[in-house]
This record gives sequence, structure tokens and C-alpha cells, in this order.
Amino acid sequence: MPLPRIPQAIIFDMDGLIFDTEVLYRDAVLSAARSHGREMPVSLYLETIGLSGEATRVLFRDHFGHHFDFDRFWTRAVDLFHEMADTRLGLKPGVVELLDLLDEKKLPRAIATSSRHQDVKHHLAFHALEQRFSAVVAHGDYERGKPHPDPFLKAAACLGVEPEFCLALEDSHNGIRSASSAGMMTIMVPDLLPPTEEIRGLCMHVAPDLHTVGSMLRAIR
Repeated sequence: MPLPRIPQAIIFDMDGLIFDTEVLYRDAVLSAARSHGREMPVSLYLETIGLSGEATRVLFRDHFGHHFDFDRFWTRAVDLFHEMADTRLGLKPGVVELLDLLDEKKLPRAIATSSRHQDVKHHLAFHALEQRFSAVVAHGDYERGKPHPDPFLKAAACLGVEPEFCLALEDSHNGIRSASSAGMMTIMVPDLLPPTEEIRGLCMHVAPDLHTVGSMLRAIR
């Protein structure tokens, strides 16, 4: 499907799109739950993908009860994630090639993520990508997280490009909702979550990987 407008900037999600981190988060969260004597359904974890920390807190307390010690649980999950990320942090297929193409086309790009700045810095440095993005918008930079439009609107403002001329790349349902509500052209590159009928309706395209996104951009004249 051709894009309705020629993109003037590309806005990337991070987890599950640039880095193969969602599976690490999943394993860390499920392990932390077991260490606290709780069995967490994978379906509950999947609901958190793309959510802010506060929204995740509410979701877990709704499931486990008001007395669930979310802070203690989350500290354990984050520690486990960092242990895994220090040795198992992988890039998703096509990331470097897509960034090289954006360099060729002189297209600015930003990251819009629910993760913390320190995690973004760690992940980018791990794969020597620190200089490949014009701006990073992370937790603390906006009032409302995904699925609200704030992270993507902030990223567009940082790049000085109107949202309707930005192409947003996302792997999560909440991320697609966020980018679409910001008025951006959106492409979903699924990771752990397949697209639903609702999500397909919000996307310009569902791509199997970032190589396909690169082919689409290369075809634009």
C-alpha cells in the first residue's frame, strides 16, 4: 500500500522494533512474578506492551489485588531484565540497513518510547547506535504515555516536522494507537503481538520486518 504523503521524518518505537527486548521483558516479568509467589498469565504481560509504568501498575493491581507490592515486584523484574540485556540484547532484523537508507535520503529520525532515558542510552551504546537518531523522547518527557499521542507529538516537535508528515514505526497495539491518534502515517512491524482488525484499520501497512519498510521507502521518489 503506498503512503498518502512522502514522509519528512521517521519516528521509531524502541522495544520490540529496534531491539529484541520484548522477549527479555516478558521472561523477566514472568520470573519476577514467580519469585513473589504469583503465576502471571502471558496474556497479562502482553497487555502491558507499550504502556507507561503507571498504566502497568494499575493493570497489575487490578489483576492481583490492591495489596500487590508492585514496586518490589517491578524492581526485581527490572533487575532481571538488565541482567539479560547485558548479554542478550539483540537488534531486530533490518535496523542498520534502514538507518543507512535514512542517511542516504537525509531523513531525520527520532525514538519515541515508554522506556527510561538511561535504558535507551544503554541499548543504543550496546550496538553503537548513539549517533544514529536526531532525538530521543522517553519516559518523563511527556505528560501521558502510549496509547495517548503525547510521545509521538513530542518527537515530531523535536524534529520540527508536522505529525502528518511523520512515518511512525511500531510493534505494539498501544504504540499504533498512540501514533495514529497523533495523526501520523503508521506502519506496524509485529513482534510479540499480531495485528488485530482494529490495529490494521489504524495502520497504513503491516510489514514483516524493517527490511520491508526500507523497500517501501526506497520505492518513494
